Amino acid sequence: MGCFFSKKSKRKSSGRDERTTTTTTVDTAATGNAVSLGNSGGEEPRQYSWDKREKVDPKDYMLTGLKDVTVGRLPGTLNGQQFVIQECENCDIYVFDHSAAVTIDDCVNCRVVLGPAKGSVFFRDCRDVRCVVACQQFRTRDCKRMEVFLCCATQPIIESSTGMRFACFQYFYPELAFHFKDAGLSVFNNNWSNVHDFTPVSGETNWSLLPEASAVLESVPPPGAESEFKSVRISADAERSIVPLTKGGRRKASEESCLFVFFAGDYSTANARKLIDEASAKGFVLIQTKEVSMRPEDVKRVFQNSAEDLVECVTNGPVIALELSGDGVVEACRSIADEVFSGTKVFVSDNKNTSSRDVDSFFNFADMQMGL
Repeated sequence: MGCFFSKKSKRKSSGRDERTTTTTTVDTAATGNAVSLGNSGGEEPRQYSWDKREKVDPKDYMLTGLKDVTVGRLPGTLNGQQFVIQECENCDIYVFDHSAAVTIDDCVNCRVVLGPAKGSVFFRDCRDVRCVVACQQFRTRDCKRMEVFLCCATQPIIESSTGMRFACFQYFYPELAFHFKDAGLSVFNNNWSNVHDFTPVSGETNWSLLPEASAVLESVPPPGAESEFKSVRISADAERSIVPLTKGGRRKASEESCLFVFFAGDYSTANARKLIDEASAKGFVLIQTKEVSMRPEDVKRVFQNSAEDLVECVTNGPVIALELSGDGVVEACRSIADEVFSGTKVFVSDNKNTSSRDVDSFFNFADMQMGL
């Protein structure tokens, strides 16, 4: 997709550009009639597919130089276009749609919600910004004091930035699941806590994790009752969040973990969410999730002794894997598999003595597949 913000090339005009339509005729010996070989003037000009495209006004995809206002875009207004936010101060910005990529430059003291971006979300020269972001790639440069509730398919990167704090994405609005799909993002691939500092400073920490109890709507309040976005039904409850709430890189309360894998099928996503609900109700914690494709040879390497029964399962599409943690989690997950998913092909760690190896084997493989 070309960038419609790029400048048009300037071409010098000359007298040759002002041409008049000429008509050439030839006499036919047989009939004596003159046959026109040029433009008769009455014909409609030929239309090409690019002539029929809706014209794009770059101003519809930019927010520039705003202060003390609530602005943004409603669902269906971006439809995968690139978006630019720049030089905004003390604004509440809600972009409830999917985009190709978003750049945010020179913004101060703003609250920002961005729907899923197929490519990158890039903050530059921003300070005191609190945001909810879902994207393929997240980057900051020359930023200060940001709070980011993040879903990122790749490793988030900060550069020359300080006071950066991260938490897991927790958000819902009715169209959000469709926007994730349109942006080509999986809700199970979230590396929000695996931050890479491109410019570390010895003895200093440029980023940290927000407390687990941090509430999204306290950092990024919902639209006011008088704004044009009041009709968008949002929620930041973990139970309703499109992206599962994971513990990420925070310290685990228990040394026992369990790997639970769903293989591709009509209900694999729904089954994964059902498992999260069942495990959470029993007091277990979701550490991380991944959705990746596997080849038969990958199955043998990752699942080892159980591989023979699973080789055919990976040919139908990506698998969804979850790491759950807590004392007694392996036994509980095996009971859930028998009672709730008895007719579904799954992999569950066999016992707590080998479960850590299962978790490491799968997620190391997944990270390599995703280039992490």
